[in-house]
Amino acid sequence: MKKRIAIIGASGYSGAELLKILLRHPQVTVSAVFANASAGKRVDELYPSFRAQSDLVYETYSPERTADADLVFIALPSGEAMKYVPQLLDAGRRVIDLGGDFRLQDASLYTKYYKHDHLAADYLPQAVYGLPEWNAAAIASAQLIANPGCYVTSALLPLLPLLKEGLIQPNGITISSLSGVSGAGRSSSVDLSFTEVNESVKAYKVGVHQHTPEIETVLHTFGGVPSTVTFVPHLIPITRGIYSTIVVQPATAVTSERIADVYAAHYASAPFVRTIGAAVPEIKHVQQTNYCDIGWKVYERNGQIILHSVIDNLVKGAAGQAVQNMNLMFGFDETTAL
Repeated sequence: MKKRIAIIGASGYSGAELLKILLRHPQVTVSAVFANASAGKRVDELYPSFRAQSDLVYETYSPERTADADLVFIALPSGEAMKYVPQLLDAGRRVIDLGGDFRLQDASLYTKYYKHDHLAADYLPQAVYGLPEWNAAAIASAQLIANPGCYVTSALLPLLPLLKEGLIQPNGITISSLSGVSGAGRSSSVDLSFTEVNESVKAYKVGVHQHTPEIETVLHTFGGVPSTVTFVPHLIPITRGIYSTIVVQPATAVTSERIADVYAAHYASAPFVRTIGAAVPEIKHVQQTNYCDIGWKVYERNGQIILHSVIDNLVKGAAGQAVQNMNLMFGFDETTAL
């Protein structure tokens, strides 16, 4: 019997991407899509690309409509999932939150970076961090998954193997990331309009971005060493994709071949991580996919290591990774529908 899936926040970019993937998944059926502001509209009315694929209609959320769901995805802005998660978990539902509400175990750190109090702090200990390449066993048995941030995914996958093996210094890590506009969500604002974004690049939330503590926390958790990063995100005039350039200091003399060996050992069974050595990754090679491409170079002049990674922010950075987690939770092949 197919697993029944509900989506809360199905009308945003991540929610729509999630629905697109789930509709082609052979082992699940989407039983309900919730989008309060679009309630009563057909999905293909808001997103014509769903024509002839789905006759689903957006609904106003009601707990009764999730009563038969095997899993509920929440694809809402940060601060919203915490309003739904307690009721869903108490009712026995399994939940994957694509937002940031359950990524940080420290409620005070959450408040500092997200600028509002956490309304479900008692449920934070139940959250399992959903980075499949590093936490698959815990994900498989979890009731609540905190899907990683998009920028965070692009930083962690290249950094973690090198940190865990002691090849790089844990402090002074510099991450410069470029993201397409869809990363800001579907809500309209002047700053995200075509005339403001086109033919321009700008940094934003410099020094205060909420993904900074998430990166540092997970590097410590899975890399085994307290780490500090300088993270600078940028907005670029493309629809989707993230390009991260990371500069790290070696902890000892390191060759490109040694880096290749470490990546090969850690990601031998990771179907969505592609390591490409000295080749420079490009966003266009991962758009519409769940892949993360990683390239690197040892800078001979000063010994620094330059890492490059690319992902699609809506797929590996959001909906695709969420489905990858769902596959692990249900014991499906990790790559199903991806």
